[in-house]
Amino acid sequence: MAAPIEFWFDFSSPYSYLASEKIEELAARHGRRVAFKPTLLGVIFRTTGGVPLTELVPPKASYFAHDFERSARFAGVPFRHPSVFPIPTVNAARAFLCLQERDEALAVRFLHAAFRAYFSQDRSLAEPEVLTALATEIGADPVALARGMQEPAVKDRLKALVDESIARGVFGAPTIFVDGEMFWGHDRLPQVERWLASGPF
Repeated sequence: MAAPIEFWFDFSSPYSYLASEKIEELAARHGRRVAFKPTLLGVIFRTTGGVPLTELVPPKASYFAHDFERSARFAGVPFRHPSVFPIPTVNAARAFLCLQERDEALAVRFLHAAFRAYFSQDRSLAEPEVLTALATEIGADPVALARGMQEPAVKDRLKALVDESIARGVFGAPTIFVDGEMFWGHDRLPQVERWLASGPF
């Protein structure tokens, strides 16, 4: 069986949101599955010297704020710029991992619900009550989720993933690996598709 497509994401990344809406369908067209892997851009930026796109020099920051909305319209994905952006996503990432350890399909439902909540409904994933509400909405146990987010094993798992992402050269999100080849950004999905269809180019 072919290796899964690795999809590294941060819940505060609008381009991760846009790509997450397309990556599973793309993978399925080529007989692949997606391995969703959370990371934390805040830690990555502190390590690499990077900054959020909206904190670049003013012309670039203004451009990206506009591009988030334009790219969403182009992709046919609902988007409303959150009133607070970016946000800390450590608890959202832990919630995802907590679910993923028990039920991959449920974790993926949470991933989609969380991205849509933040980027189309302006519900802050930094708030624990939003995360437990999302758990209820997707049919997960909110009490178990709240407890699971604080489990040392879940915290250690997230730290290990963040460390792995940095070691492998991830500097932003989404980052996609196909058979070891790295692609950064939702706008690289056409390249990912070609790579899957016909191999390296």
